[in-house]
Amino acid sequence: MLLSLLSLVAVALVLGAIWMTSPVNVRRVAPAEVADPGRLERDVRELAGLPGFRCFERPADLERAAVWVKDGLAASGLPVEEQVYGVGDRSFRSFVAHYGLAAGPVLVVGAHYDVCGEQPGADDNASGVAGVLELARILGRARPEIAGRVELALWPLEEPPNFRTPSMGSAVHASMLAQRGVDVRGMLCLEMIGYFSDERGSQRFPAPGMGLLYGSRGDGIAVVGNAASWWFTRRVKLRMAGATGLPVWSINAPAGLPGVDFSDHLNFWQHGWDAVMITDTAFYRNPSYHQPTDTPETLDYRRMAEVVTGVYAAITTL
Repeated sequence: MLLSLLSLVAVALVLGAIWMTSPVNVRRVAPAEVADPGRLERDVRELAGLPGFRCFERPADLERAAVWVKDGLAASGLPVEEQVYGVGDRSFRSFVAHYGLAAGPVLVVGAHYDVCGEQPGADDNASGVAGVLELARILGRARPEIAGRVELALWPLEEPPNFRTPSMGSAVHASMLAQRGVDVRGMLCLEMIGYFSDERGSQRFPAPGMGLLYGSRGDGIAVVGNAASWWFTRRVKLRMAGATGLPVWSINAPAGLPGVDFSDHLNFWQHGWDAVMITDTAFYRNPSYHQPTDTPETLDYRRMAEVVTGVYAAITTL
């Protein structure tokens, strides 16, 4: 009886690990377009180098970043929608570039452009912003045929004190889509995509034993989904892994696992839509998370470009 019980437990653990990590048989294909590391670095340095700190407590500095973000999206040649909303007696702005069919299912790709307090926020989240801007540039230039349409969004107020409140720019965007009855087929959140390390022990995890499944080196990119987004997570992972040599991991786990819902994708989960966070795993890898040391010099723009290339492959083939 004991042996049978242990066998059942072992099988359950193996099946649980397979479900959580979702291994895929990757077939590498030459990407149709590739991201430019030089442009990504330029954008990170410019946004992180703006005067002041683009946080909720510094409205003039955050507005300066909003102007920079809007100009960057508009430079792609794609039409840009501005979403203005109020928090108290102040106004904040999100920006959404549109590509594809005027009607049809929507895939949202977004990143937040604010920071937590007085720090430059190169990885968190100038890296995600730079990724969205590069995707807009490639789409505007290559004009690929896609199913439905893509919304490339840049939002304010992801960081505290607004995190998990209706004041998040992504929460406002998601609510607008729901009110309009838009068919949202999925959402990709770019949350810290520029920090990598080949050192053993550089990758940490929220639960014991996870290193046995993913390894101890912070040399890959993670696609993070909830249980309901399992199939969507797998499809995104498969397309990203096929377009890049970078290790692409995935995890589907409850929001109660610390970090799983720590960004804008949580606002799309709340509406029942598939959504994933694409991330270098933030504070589980980057020692400069929410610190003044989160500077452009600490990022790996070659590998960051691999991430963006993989995301482009995903959004054009999903």
